[in-house]
Amino acid sequence: MLLDDIEASLAALDAINRLHVRTTLDDFGTGYSSLSYLTKFPFQTLKIDRSFIADLEQSPASVAIVQTVIDLAAKLGMRTVAEGIETQAQLDQLRRTRCDAVQGYLLARPMPATMVATMLAGDGIKIQGRS
Repeated sequence: MLLDDIEASLAALDAINRLHVRTTLDDFGTGYSSLSYLTKFPFQTLKIDRSFIADLEQSPASVAIVQTVIDLAAKLGMRTVAEGIETQAQLDQLRRTRCDAVQGYLLARPMPATMVATMLAGDGIKIQGRS
């Protein structure tokens, strides 16, 4: 969608950034999400696609790719989010790579906003081994 009208996309992203809203390039490393986006569009965060995260435990190549994306983002002044964290081993590896944030079933299943507020207030909702 961004490439359909680059000028309009840049104007929209600039307007959003002026409002101090952070923008994220989702599914980085797959499909239409390429390195050229990093030079064309003013994103503040890269979201690393779950396909790389799923193989972290078995694939040295996935570890290398994830580490490289995190290092590249840091050099560009961007944050990173890894999606699809389902195992403790994946989380441990992402801690070693210094990924800024993670999301996935290991931390919590999708839930209504009212449950998020309750969970954050510490009213007894358990998240994968934490209370």
